[in-house]
Amino acid sequence: MKQVQKWSDVPGFSSLEEERAFWSNAQLSPELMHAACMRSNSSESTTITVRIDPRMLARLKRLAGQRYLNYQSMLKQWVAERLERELDGR
Repeated sequence: MKQVQKWSDVPGFSSLEEERAFWSNAQLSPELMHAACMRSNSSESTTITVRIDPRMLARLKRLAGQRYLNYQSMLKQWVAERLERELDGR
């Protein structure tokens, strides 16, 4: 799988199918993902509380650390990806 190291490596897409094909064989580098997550405007966020089993949280933190992300950012990314899948009917 190709790792995208900078945003300029992402081509312009003329269709959703073209974009899907690109991302099926590419992913953002951990550093680029981290930078994108850190750029978010906190004034546009709402704080919520979610109860998670301590063992699950430990696994989540360990996995996020391996990807150079904080676990909250990775969790937000996962929720956003799942929302897109659900809305697309996949």
